[in-house]
Amino acid sequence: MLSTKVIEHCRVKGWWHEDVPAEYEEALRKLDVDLNSDFAQFYLHAEDGPTFYSRHQELYQICWVIENTVYLQDMHISQLTLGLPEAYIPLDSFEGEGGFFYNRQTGEVVLVELGESIELFLNGESKPQWADFNAFLEWYFGLAEVTTL
Repeated sequence: MLSTKVIEHCRVKGWWHEDVPAEYEEALRKLDVDLNSDFAQFYLHAEDGPTFYSRHQELYQICWVIENTVYLQDMHISQLTLGLPEAYIPLDSFEGEGGFFYNRQTGEVVLVELGESIELFLNGESKPQWADFNAFLEWYFGLAEVTTL
């Protein structure tokens, strides 16, 4: 489930929409994503165009990208090229030789980069940095940081 922090952040930004487009539900079904997951809740209700931007990186609005690009083909190519299991789907364009991937089976999110980072991950020597998609979003949007006065 998405945290109140993420939902409120999206509302304040004007990104949160109560109406869920049927084509977005279908896009997530194509990915074999649980429509009750925090991943689906975010992508069915939050939209700021084709991407979100934070931490100097773009994050796909997955549903929009599936509907308007060849994302599904690109997903398979990136999985084959990088050697990632099919459960991992790209959340960005992997620019700068690194990118975020969501595990459709566990809900974890990993940041991998070419070289040692991806080798350690594929060998099981490193774990995903975020245990769930909500934790990733809180980090990505800067909502998880503790501020001291």
